[in-house]
Amino acid sequence: MPTPIPQPAAVATELRTAMGKLTRRVKHEDRIPLGQASVLGTLDRNGAMTTSDLAADQRVRPQSMARSVGLLMEQGLVVRRAHPTDGRKSLVELSPAGHAALEAERGRRAGWLAQAIELELTGEEREVLARSAALMERLAAR
Repeated sequence: MPTPIPQPAAVATELRTAMGKLTRRVKHEDRIPLGQASVLGTLDRNGAMTTSDLAADQRVRPQSMARSVGLLMEQGLVVRRAHPTDGRKSLVELSPAGHAALEAERGRRAGWLAQAIELELTGEEREVLARSAALMERLAAR
């Protein structure tokens, strides 16, 4: 008798729960507060942005983003430069130290996860997980 195909709603619940647990566990490796790491990651992916654009991207108030940017500037992780077309605005971008801190943060997360995969999963399970990652990418792009 063939194995029944799982219902999408049940799979969705299990996947969301498992991904949430995994995300929380990986975050234990973080050294940069989540909000700051999110801003650094956005600047890395999108390039220089205004504080207002960062606030909209992160779904926070501009005043809150201004404080976050200020803290990141104090730490030397971001710098401001003049906006090329609007003299009233400035752009925030990653500094070399910010890029290095972000890469170190990503490395810690990936390193922990790679070690967990190596220690916990069989070769066959690793193959299933690799195929599953591509499926999750497809779902995320929808």
